[in-house]
Amino acid sequence: MANDRPSQTILVAFMLCIFCSLSVSLFAVMLRSAQDRNKLLDKQKNIIAVSGLSEKGDLANEEIEQLFESIKTFAIDLDTGEKIDDFNIETYNQKKVSKTPDLSIPLNDAEDIAAIGRRENISLVYEVYDANEELDAVVIPIRGYGLWSTLYGFLSLENDGTTVRGITFYDHAETPGLGGEVDNLKWKASWKGKQVFSTDDEIVITVVKGRASQANEVDGLAGATITTRGVDNMLQFWLGDKGYKKYIDKHLRNEQKT
Repeated sequence: MANDRPSQTILVAFMLCIFCSLSVSLFAVMLRSAQDRNKLLDKQKNIIAVSGLSEKGDLANEEIEQLFESIKTFAIDLDTGEKIDDFNIETYNQKKVSKTPDLSIPLNDAEDIAAIGRRENISLVYEVYDANEELDAVVIPIRGYGLWSTLYGFLSLENDGTTVRGITFYDHAETPGLGGEVDNLKWKASWKGKQVFSTDDEIVITVVKGRASQANEVDGLAGATITTRGVDNMLQFWLGDKGYKKYIDKHLRNEQKT
């Protein structure tokens, strides 16, 4: 009967809690490297898909790593468009940095058409090279608010810097069948070849309400007006002066002119 005292019960419960906490912490540490690797592989898989390097939907890890060897990752200063040397790309968390005041800038209402609040100072871009070591395409991260969530994705441009190769979104919480149609393969395929900039250096690509009729237009998402507007707004932002335009002009469009 002595073992039934309340103090004994509390002690056993306390020891059990400590054991469970230590076990969870231990497993979290043990699994962290595997989780980080899986996140990296998923990111690389999305970049490979939007760059057109592979049309396979289910790539083995070894295939992902092999295909990604033809992609070079660079850190760029968004304010100047210049590439940054001696930058630790592997540990750079762009999503986290975008929320860090010392490493990002606030956007006022007029600037923040993508509704992201802050913009990081440094972004990663992914340049795709062919077998002859010639630049073939570039992939840029994009994000912006839709109806219910921030959509995170990648946009790829041809090496002329003014033609879309592809688009994909890897993280969002839009309504399935409506705004969630940003994942529709047919809709994503319709982006290929769309014109981004005019000869007057204006951003002309736009996601329209309804059906596209021009080379710079993309079909809107049926029944998802706000998500459609959100996708259009994020394009206008990330292809503009606060986004990647300086990088595109210096490293892609100017190269084509010379």
